Amino acid sequence: MKITAATILIIALATAAEATTVRVGPAERCTTIAAGIAAAQAGDTVRVAGGLYNEHGLVISLPIVLLGNNYPVIDGHNGGDLIDITAPGVIVRGLSLRNVGASYVEDRAAIRVRAVDDVQVDDCRFDHTIFGVYVEHANGTVVTNNVLNGGAKREVTAGNGIHLWYCKNARIEHNEVHGHRDGIYFEFVENSLIRGNLSAHNIRYGLHFMFSPGNEYIENRFEANGAGVAVMYTQHVTMRNNVFSHNWGPSSYGLLLKEIGDSEITGNHFIGNTVGLHAEGSNRLRVTGNEFVRNGYAARIMANSMDGTFTGNDFVGNAFDVVTNSRQNFNTFDSNYWSAYRGYDLDRDDVGDVPYHPVGLFSLLVEKTPPSIVLLGSLFVNIIDITERVMPVFTPEALVDKNPRMTAIAVRGATPAGAPDIKRSSR
Repeated sequence: MKITAATILIIALATAAEATTVRVGPAERCTTIAAGIAAAQAGDTVRVAGGLYNEHGLVISLPIVLLGNNYPVIDGHNGGDLIDITAPGVIVRGLSLRNVGASYVEDRAAIRVRAVDDVQVDDCRFDHTIFGVYVEHANGTVVTNNVLNGGAKREVTAGNGIHLWYCKNARIEHNEVHGHRDGIYFEFVENSLIRGNLSAHNIRYGLHFMFSPGNEYIENRFEANGAGVAVMYTQHVTMRNNVFSHNWGPSSYGLLLKEIGDSEITGNHFIGNTVGLHAEGSNRLRVTGNEFVRNGYAARIMANSMDGTFTGNDFVGNAFDVVTNSRQNFNTFDSNYWSAYRGYDLDRDDVGDVPYHPVGLFSLLVEKTPPSIVLLGSLFVNIIDITERVMPVFTPEALVDKNPRMTAIAVRGATPAGAPDIKRSSR
């Protein structure tokens, strides 16, 4: 029998009419969440009253809504996964989940989604859950408005806050992630959106993804993570209006790009990082309209990164604006603002009349011999850099901005519209 759209609508309406609410609480017939889930039918809502529930290993095998009132606490007492979702269309909302417990032989999570589509996790709180939300082989997953505090001290016993593996069409929005190994982790994830999240004080990366083409990362804030954000081995990525700030340490980056191509980096703010942007083996990048402020290295572009365009960016107060490891240059720098530029603009068109070479001889020396950084700011360094600009011998002569702007774009702020503030997790 052919099933028409009208038939589907009738079935859906009938299911909705039959849906009921199963109540869980100390004064209810179902006193445990496990009992409430067992009593529910497809389409039902399991409403959990506020309080403490010492449970783990809960399995949701039907499409239901698990809804908490006043953030009821599910405490696993370090016994393993708290909720395992094996049915499509499940919604989990308004719960407080804690104490999953570390394991050296398996990845444990507060909420695990296994090979089912269209699952939603919304407005939950996670504390000491190793992996917060772990999604594998699933499409259309939505993770929104959650607060995740991993409390991890060592990488070896830590998991990722939001972890997706082999997924498509996911949406990760307006979450806060602290104290995990990686705040958000994507591997083999396609055509997904990460927007408006705060990922801060994680041990390794605020965001880490590999082999994940066609994704967008918009209006997020990545602050004070161990090594910033890493984007590796992928194509066609959009990174727009994010803040990469205060990712500071011996091997720390605001944004690390490794073996990526045909990607857009637009309208971002790189503030106070050891390295703002590091590109290695990354080709055909479009880096436009970004702000690099008070970084150690604003942009470190390795010689094996080619055919990129850097236009309309502001470089303000960085120790080094651009660093490379070769005299060769295969990228285009044009119409950027450089606070270190000492040229002039006689015709008052806001474009410097003298081209600017952003790579100084001392930056090349530091790249080859890192301990020489102790000479930064010395009279000797100023002399050799001035001499090299007058008669370039060692620096890449082709790495030049022929139209340096005289003024920065003053309308840029420290935080893009939609990005969460660092203090938002107090809610």
